[in-house]
Amino acid sequence: MRRCDELGAISDERGRLTRTFASPAMRRANQLVGAWMREAGLQVHEDAAFNLIGRLPGTNRGAKTFLLGSHLDTVRDAGKYDGPLGVLTAIATVQLLRERDVTLPLHLEVAGFSDEEGVRYQTTYLGSRALAGTLTAADLARIQEKQIVEARRKKNEFLGYAEVHIEQGPVLEKNNLPVGVVTAIAGQSRLRVEFHGVAGHAGTVPMNLRHDALAGAAELVLAAEDCGALATVGKLEVANGASNVIPGNVSLTLDVRDQQDARRIAAVKALQTKAKTIARQRGLKLIWQPVHQTGAVQCDKKLTQIFSNGVAQSGLKVLTLPSGAGHDAAALSTICPVAMLFVRCKGGVSHNPAESIKTADVAIAIGVLADFIQTLVKRYA
Repeated sequence: MRRCDELGAISDERGRLTRTFASPAMRRANQLVGAWMREAGLQVHEDAAFNLIGRLPGTNRGAKTFLLGSHLDTVRDAGKYDGPLGVLTAIATVQLLRERDVTLPLHLEVAGFSDEEGVRYQTTYLGSRALAGTLTAADLARIQEKQIVEARRKKNEFLGYAEVHIEQGPVLEKNNLPVGVVTAIAGQSRLRVEFHGVAGHAGTVPMNLRHDALAGAAELVLAAEDCGALATVGKLEVANGASNVIPGNVSLTLDVRDQQDARRIAAVKALQTKAKTIARQRGLKLIWQPVHQTGAVQCDKKLTQIFSNGVAQSGLKVLTLPSGAGHDAAALSTICPVAMLFVRCKGGVSHNPAESIKTADVAIAIGVLADFIQTLVKRYA
């Protein structure tokens, strides 16, 4: 928890926590967390995608590697636990395993991924997708750091991946439980939408003769609330906005999520159809641009069961729940089985400086994660 505080003080912006891909603050964060990794006995390096990797070699040189971790980047004006908690609990787990004198026949790595939030380039999982080797030509066209493809690891190298993360929702708190086991990660569609109309004088153009781009955008925002999936317009920009000018050009972001890909895709199609109708009826030009899409991910049943057993052995009720948020586990599911453990957060608040977790809950998560690794060791010894 002290490390979370110390890491949370490293930011690209004064007065609020913001760390973005390849920024000076991210470099300083990697240096600090790398020092903690070394204290835990890990061999540390930064890969071509600026992912921080700590490795604890196993006794069997030919064994596969099990990966732990999360991300070290943040949204703008962030809380200090979303992402970093998973990296720091993994480091603490390695320390605990060493204190227990656990012999590892498999290799263990801890990853602090460089970009999960996608703030700088508006494309999520840059760090973990670079490691997984799933970056597309469109991704590379959007970013400056082309060398990140060199971070790709061999597809058969990993036995699995486990991630501890704050829930970012209220379910665990409502059930008075410190941790929960994740069953699935929602698929996401991110889009940029533009409405182009005609700017005009607010006092001279009759209402029935206007081509108001903002009014059209407002209709789409309301339609998103009733599209059958979780949909959010998180950013709305009026070009050259003024109180006495009819908005001529408006752009907005659209984020649509669901644990069922078919339902998410149907919602996106319905919203696109609605946007076309709005544009036609109001005499607007529509630009509909998909930015990023990830499919829903089911967590591995065997690894999930190990987590569930560990929670039960701690004397706690086992609560399983899906994640509506995206995680690096989704990107890594393309190359290995994945599992996740949620930690309760106060009020379900996240992506907000008010993020808050309990020290006792984190201690339980570290214990469950250590038991998880020890179970793997017994199975693969």
